[in-house]
This record gives sequence, C-alpha cells and structure tokens, in this order.
Amino acid sequence: MKIRDGKTPPLSILQVLNGISGLHTQRRYQLKDLSWRSVVRNLFTCNLESFNRPTFHQFGTIVNSVSYKMIVLLFAVTSNGILQSTGSKSVLWQDATIDGKENQSQAAVHGENPKSCELEYGSYCLWSAQYKEVMNDFVVRRLKDQLFMARAHYPSIAKLKNQEMFTRELKQNIQEHERMLSDTIADADLPPFFAKKLEKMERTIERAKSCEVGCSNVERKLRQLLDITEDEAHFHTRQSAFLYHLGVQTMPKTHHCLNMRLTVEYFKSMPISMNQSNKHKLEDSTLHHYVIFSRNVLAVSTTINSTVMNSKDSGSIVFHLFTDAQNFYAMKHWFDRNSYFEATVHVTDIDDHQKLYKGVDSNDMKQLWPAEEFRVTFCNHSQPFQKQMKTKYISTFGHSHVLLPDLLPSLNRVVVLGDDLIVQKDLSSLWNLNMGDKVIGAIQFCEVRLGQLKAYTEEHNFDTNSCVWLSGLNVIELEKWRDFHITSRYDQLLRKLQKDNLTSFPLKVLPISLLVFQDLVYPLEDSWVQSGLGHDYGISQTDIEKSATLHYNGVMKPWLDLGIHDYKGYWRKYMTNGERFMTECNIH
Repeated sequence: MKIRDGKTPPLSILQVLNGISGLHTQRRYQLKDLSWRSVVRNLFTCNLESFNRPTFHQFGTIVNSVSYKMIVLLFAVTSNGILQSTGSKSVLWQDATIDGKENQSQAAVHGENPKSCELEYGSYCLWSAQYKEVMNDFVVRRLKDQLFMARAHYPSIAKLKNQEMFTRELKQNIQEHERMLSDTIADADLPPFFAKKLEKMERTIERAKSCEVGCSNVERKLRQLLDITEDEAHFHTRQSAFLYHLGVQTMPKTHHCLNMRLTVEYFKSMPISMNQSNKHKLEDSTLHHYVIFSRNVLAVSTTINSTVMNSKDSGSIVFHLFTDAQNFYAMKHWFDRNSYFEATVHVTDIDDHQKLYKGVDSNDMKQLWPAEEFRVTFCNHSQPFQKQMKTKYISTFGHSHVLLPDLLPSLNRVVVLGDDLIVQKDLSSLWNLNMGDKVIGAIQFCEVRLGQLKAYTEEHNFDTNSCVWLSGLNVIELEKWRDFHITSRYDQLLRKLQKDNLTSFPLKVLPISLLVFQDLVYPLEDSWVQSGLGHDYGISQTDIEKSATLHYNGVMKPWLDLGIHDYKGYWRKYMTNGERFMTECNIH
C-alpha cells in the first residue's frame, strides 16, 4: 500500500475484507467460500474514506423468532479502536482493527495477545474459555497423528520406483484409519481391533521414514496439511462463534411459546379493565413511578417481582411498562393474570404514542427501541504487551427513551429500569435524592471516558475527561428534561447523524445519549448497581450480595441457556413460579 502525503489512501470494501483475513494467513478463506464474504461482494462496491476518521461497515445476520434475515452487524474501524453493537437485534460475528501503516506490524500482536480472540469473536471467547473441554482421548489423538504423518509421506513414496506394493499398503492403511476415525470421537467409540491398526500404521510410518525421499517434499506436504488444518480450525471457530451469537440473540422457543399462548389466551378471554383507583395512580406524582421498555415478558416480570418483593411499601409503586404491538397482548394478559402485592402495573403499546415524536421523519422511530448495549475495544500501544487491548461494555438508553416526557406528561421524577436488572434492596430512597440541576441520575463508568470515544463524537464539543454513564438503573427528572429541551437537542444530534448513511440507526444512539446529557448527569453511588453479570465471569459473591441491584448487561442473559451459570440463581430467585403457561412451555 502506498502512502501519499502521510495519509492512508481510500480502500475499497473488498480490500478491507482481505485485510481482515491477514490476521491469520494470506491463504485464509481461499479453501472455504464463506457466505458473508460473497454477500458483501454483491452488496458493497463503494470506497471507504481514509482511516484517519471513523467509518462504519455493515454486514451480518439478524434473527427474529419467525425468520432469518440479513441485518446490520456494526463495527467501526479507526486508528483508536473498535466499537460494535451487541444490541438485542445484532449477531456479533467478526471485527478487526485495520490501519494502513500498522496493519502488518500488528498482525503478530493479534496472533499472540490473548485479548485478540475477544476482539475478533466478542463474548464467545469468554464463554468458550469457561466451557473448554480438555481432550483426554489419547488413542484417538494418536491415530490422528499417524494419519497426518502417513498423508505427508504418501506423495513422495508414490513417486519411488519399485515401491508399488508399499505404496498400496500405505494407501490402504490411510483409508482404514480414515474409516475408523469417521465414526469415532472418543476412545470409547473405537472398534476392538484398533490396537492392531495402530501398531500396523506405526510400522508403516517407520518404513516410510527409512525410504530415500527428499525431506523438502515431505516438509512441503506437512506445511500444506498444516495450512489446511488451520483453515478448517479457523472456519469451525467462526462457525461456533456465529452459532453462539445466534443463540444469545435469538428468542428461545420456550419464550416464544409463552408469548404465543398468552396472546391467544388474551383474545379468548374477557379483558380485565383497570379500576378507577389504579387509573388515578398512573398520574399521581406523589407515588413512586418506575418505567421499563421491554419485549420480553419473562424478563420484565422478574424485574418487577424483584422490585416489589424488596420494597417497604408496594402500594406506592406504579410500573409503566412500554412494549410494541407484537408483544402488547401477551404482556397485557400476563399482568392481568398475575398480581405483585399492592403494586400497579400498566402496560402500554408504544406504537400508539409514536405520533408524539415530532423529530426526524424516520420509520425507524416508529419501532420500540429499548436499551442498547455496545462492546468497545481500545488498543493502547504505550501499555505493556499484555495490557494493550482493553474491552469494555457500555449500556445506553434506546431511541424510545426520548419519548419519556411526552409519554408521562403529568409526572416529574421517575426511575427507569432495564428488563435485565434484578432489585435486591428497597429503592424508595432514590426519590429523596437532591439532584440539583441535573436531569439524569446514573452510574458513572470511568473506565471509559468520552475522550476515548472521540472518533464517534469528534464534531461536537465535550469534556474529554467526562466518564461514560450507564443505563440499567436511572433516575429521571422529567421537568428538568423539558426545561433543558433534551428532546429537541436529541433531535438535532440525530439529524446530523442521519447524514451518515453508513451508520446504522441503533448505533446512532451511543454518541447521542452521551452528548445530549453532557454536564446533566448526577452520579449515583456504585453500591446501587453491580453491572457486568452478562459478560464478566469474575464478579465476587460479596460484591453481588451487597449491591442494591444486579445488572445483567452483556449478551449472556440469565434467561438463556448460554447465560453465566454462577449468576443465574440470583435471577431465578424472583422468577414467577406456578404459572400454567410457563409449565406448558417448559420454562423452569
């Protein structure tokens, strides 16, 4: 690559994809035509700008409970680091840092740095490290080694004169080993005669080594076999990572069953109307109002149940649950069937309120956008080798949160909860906080600062030392929100980002959420939230038990089979039991 005027010239998308494969070998992917590459070749023909400024590329797969569709997988390529969306609709596949001048020199770093796996495959690497199986089947491993060596010697032996019988014998041994290993995974699967085959192949290999063949030919064949094996291993790793992300981003069929049964039952039964006293509570500003945006019946019911069970006065609690039209009837019927002490739960279809948003004219805003989650990776070459890569998880408000002042026009202070949050202590003291002129109370995450995200906010003025704030548990002053015209400021920032057609709509929420509340964030004490239970295996039991709430941010949610096992018990403790539809749908 030629560098002119000290800058990297524009690259085509195909050059970028070829550069990604350079992390391994230049022959990578030549043996296997992976579907994502062929798709990208057909979809993209544009040129990218210089990597001196961020550029977003989109490819991947989106999954919903009904069908498999092409969606946006986001990753930003910059000289500072990589950011990718792991929101509820994204399947994280692969990402790579590409810099025109440093790509080749950093290839070795990526190959040896243990953080490079997480950089490329996301949280799949954390999960696979925990569940890695040690292969103790030494006989199978020995058979595979023999087959490897026999294949390496066979081309050279076949060229020797007067060795036709030995060539046939070597070929026969190779075929017998292949047949035996095709039906064998563990030592217990081996046939009774494996010992004779093992000994026979050992003698054959020793004889092959004694023949006068060129070592360079055997070495060349070994290298070819090694390259093929590496390609196959890398392909299966990518395949496993894709299946993992498919599993964590797709609604389990048991949950889909629950939604369908509840929806059908709603239309079969008589709807239960809310009494007048509960309707009055919805607008009573003296009560404690909680807001949740969610599509997941089981998750949001567990969050509500944990909040009520640990409350000192459940009668003063009102939950405003906002969902979309697809899940509204299931949510409505669930909370009509189940009561939570004296708390009031009001379910609202947000599609009926989208006319409240008078900002950017976009079909995207007509959908429900709950909290979004992002994985941000930084590469700091000034740090020691083992600490160069740093990966952190950020959770932010979704686009639907901008409607809060209009959805709840008669209220002032509300607490916004994520549906992946569990409450362990009473939260009523949040209504006694003196937030001054601040609009939002949030946990500050100072391991990531705005200056480290300047690639995504470089056109705006901000304090580079400001900490990133996290969603999950947030106190909102709606009156101050209106006074500071937060919705109008949000709209202005969104309009600016709308000009960048390569940036997906979910990804736009990250810079907007961080900038629109600049200098308007009231820092909550860290004891309010213990985050990371959806991606961090190293959280101690002491830290978990002393925290007021537990936030399962990350893709390994507690209701999934791929969730972190050690943390599931805290979530299951508050899951509804004895519900008929849960039993019928095999939810335990």
